[in-house]
Amino acid sequence: MKVCTDSCILGAWTGARLYGAKRILDIGTGTALLPLMMAQKSSAVFDSIELDHESFMQAGENIQESPWSERIRVIEGDARRYLFQLKYDFIITNPPFYESDLRSPEQKKNKAKHEESLTLDELISVIRSCLMNNGSFSILLPFHRSDYFEKLASANGFFLYEKLIVHQTPSHPPFRSIFLYGTIKPDQVILNELIIKDSEGKYSREFVELMKGYYG
Repeated sequence: MKVCTDSCILGAWTGARLYGAKRILDIGTGTALLPLMMAQKSSAVFDSIELDHESFMQAGENIQESPWSERIRVIEGDARRYLFQLKYDFIITNPPFYESDLRSPEQKKNKAKHEESLTLDELISVIRSCLMNNGSFSILLPFHRSDYFEKLASANGFFLYEKLIVHQTPSHPPFRSIFLYGTIKPDQVILNELIIKDSEGKYSREFVELMKGYYG
């Protein structure tokens, strides 16, 4: 599974919003991109769970080769059934995409990009059971799934803190939404947009600033 720009945006954006979190859970860690990014901006310890065996093995290798291996633990398992031993004050997830879109002939990609292994309803249930009473979570979703998830999160007692709408270019419609949710009602909700590349095809100033410290 290749590293995607939108996953990097999620990691960088969330890394600036951990607010002193001490224990963080990454649901569906893939190759451990997100905890490896956030470990650079936090002193927290991370549990990262992954269902796919090959991704789990690659995540373990990536973590062991990093300077943050003592703070990141990777778990092979299904988040819907795994018996977590404690609760977390922050959860991050880049869940399966495209519930009803065209599927790939490769089963591995289907598991990663479609809701075959974890639906949004199941995901919110896992988050609710694993999050501390005053905890927060961030999530990356296709833009067209945003309204559904906002209603789902609200129905499960979560409050929207921030929302980032992501565009490829100024002429492209939004294609991703990133949310920050918590269990305490905020005084206001922060809404922002991010354009990855400008009209000339160069990375935008906002994107470069967000990714500063990660991209060489």
